[in-house]
Amino acid sequence: MEISEIDEMLNMLPKTARQEVRDFAAYLLDRERRHKALVERVLKAEQNPDVVECKTPEEFMQAILNATSKNVIPAKAGIHKLST
Repeated sequence: MEISEIDEMLNMLPKTARQEVRDFAAYLLDRERRHKALVERVLKAEQNPDVVECKTPEEFMQAILNATSKNVIPAKAGIHKLST
């Protein structure tokens, strides 16, 4: 579907429906912007793969406690690793 076809359809809609279409397009743009930001953060995190391996949940908890003073973010819960 070409933009000109969409434009013709929009002109046939009442004003309130056009506003809904505009709002939905804004939502889609915002969602795409947030997705791109997430992808950038993930790619950046993947470039810094330093981790602290933990063999037990207790070691994982101790690593979390040690990391709080070093401004380190823990890896996903349940995966016994700590991102550094």
